[in-house]
Amino acid sequence: MLSVHQLTCFLATYEQGSLTAAAEQLGYAQPSVSEQIRALEKSLGVQLFRRVGRGVIPTTVADTLRPYAERVLAAVDETQRAAQSVKAFETGTIRFGMFGIARLYAGAGLIADVLARYPGVRVELIGQNSTEVHEDLRRGRLEAAMLAVANADSSGMTVTPVAREELVYISADPAHLATPVTAHRLSLASLVMPETSYRAVDSTRTTLRQMLHETGRNPQTRIEVEDIETAVELVGMGLADSVVPKGAAEQLLPRLAPNAGWVSLRPRQFDTFAIVHRADAVLSPAAQLMIELATQRIRAIAEPVHPR
Repeated sequence: MLSVHQLTCFLATYEQGSLTAAAEQLGYAQPSVSEQIRALEKSLGVQLFRRVGRGVIPTTVADTLRPYAERVLAAVDETQRAAQSVKAFETGTIRFGMFGIARLYAGAGLIADVLARYPGVRVELIGQNSTEVHEDLRRGRLEAAMLAVANADSSGMTVTPVAREELVYISADPAHLATPVTAHRLSLASLVMPETSYRAVDSTRTTLRQMLHETGRNPQTRIEVEDIETAVELVGMGLADSVVPKGAAEQLLPRLAPNAGWVSLRPRQFDTFAIVHRADAVLSPAAQLMIELATQRIRAIAEPVHPR
């Protein structure tokens, strides 16, 4: 039966024209190489080399065998590299970009999903806001990310919407929740809004500005904060109202503002969550895994959007 060891010795002898030189190249003893060549000849039932002086010359059969042996050893080498790649994947670091409030949707659960499959990996979820994560993608610091996008178009990027989440109006005043909030009412509201450092580019605010375009006004913020939890707490204190994703409202109101509630906007408005990566990127297995698991997590919570 043929073996990789036999073919390795055969090719070394063919290239070196000497059993001794082949043994030196491989780091074997010369008798070991001779034994492997004899075993290969016996297995094939042919003569591969003829002795000439202190060297050997290949027979016609050896000339025919050579390219096949090279392909076999190349395939073995590719197999080893593939196995090492998987090993490195299973014990390396997986980095994936996420939108700012991903912790409320998929943060801990997503990491648990990854570790359940690959307990040896190190996981990094990157990003405080979709805008900064988008910049990391553009500069090649990240392979892929799940972002909240105000639209599904981005130059140089492949943007694949996977889910959408309704934006809702939250308030501690029952009168403010009696009916859906129109653009006119929203333009007059006193709001507390999170993501103040990203106010110009935050996807939720971008959507609200588009909604209010016909009124000629921007959303009026009475209070600006960084994190959504603080915004919800201030709503619960009755100091202002806010607009947040529905999933965030359902998770945070019972804990941080139990006296507050939510109502839809009119017309209803949505944040879109999308997988984003550079248009020319060839995604690694790690990035593909994170895309698969993040998409499953988001679609289990938000309304799925399937590409057409």
